[in-house]
Amino acid sequence: MAKPLEYNASLTLRDDLTDSLAVFKVRPDQPWTAEPLFVPGQYVVLGLNNEDRPELGSVLRPMSIVSAPGEGSELEFYIRYVHHPESDNPLTHLLWHLSSGDRMYMGPKIKGHFTLAHTLPEGDRRLKVCVAAGTGLAPFVSMVRQEVADDPAADLSSYIILHGASYPADLGYKDEMEGLAASHGLRYRATVSRPREAPDWDGDAGRVEDYFQADRLAETESSLGLEPGALAPERATVFICGLQGTIGQTILRLNHRGFVPENRKLRKALEIPAEVPASLFFEQYDTTPVIDLDDPELMATLRRQLADAGVH
Repeated sequence: MAKPLEYNASLTLRDDLTDSLAVFKVRPDQPWTAEPLFVPGQYVVLGLNNEDRPELGSVLRPMSIVSAPGEGSELEFYIRYVHHPESDNPLTHLLWHLSSGDRMYMGPKIKGHFTLAHTLPEGDRRLKVCVAAGTGLAPFVSMVRQEVADDPAADLSSYIILHGASYPADLGYKDEMEGLAASHGLRYRATVSRPREAPDWDGDAGRVEDYFQADRLAETESSLGLEPGALAPERATVFICGLQGTIGQTILRLNHRGFVPENRKLRKALEIPAEVPASLFFEQYDTTPVIDLDDPELMATLRRQLADAGVH
């Protein structure tokens, strides 16, 4: 059996938004010394020992950071309880036993390349379309928080945050995002996929990737204050965070607009020349392939769409 984790951090806050969705704040025993602490969009590993079933050992999982780097060593996380885990020892099942003050493990390094600095040229002025399914919102909250921390009068109109969840109660950070929309020009839309079970909800309905359905794309652009056709690589870049379904469908539905994925396997399958810059980036929370690369008919269609959009 692997050696148990040596705990080096404490849970300082737990805010349950629903029975299976919570905000956690964790403070390491030794304050971070790097400057900046991290870049918005990065993650850190959290871990726990399974005290009830020690034969299962410990579990470590990467978690995207919600905090802005300037908020200090205490890091914030937006986490959903996994009801149908792939593992026999899921971290969230252990996390849900914790209360404020309990001990845990935090990895020594903050990592990840799902950041503006890594993905876009310096000074890129295009729209940043952030597509978030559930807790996939975390890196985007970090990004806009840091913009405001750097400049309290920051103009956030280049950020578009589209957030989808099953129910209105699952739309974490909605009040904060709406506040930034009112005060800093953030373009924010929220949608729920099960509106029939939320009769008081009068907002958008459907999964977040449905904003890009062929019969809704023009309305989506209009609702965001954009002219028709603005959601194209010349004007926008796309960042997707969440599960396979959201990532795959967003890629498929925007492919005809000419968005080029950064992912190497996708680029190779789509026969995209190396010199063509990426304009679509994603961070995946599961391991299912986002697109079936072994479907020849699908791949031929996607290649043809990209060629028609001028991607050669």
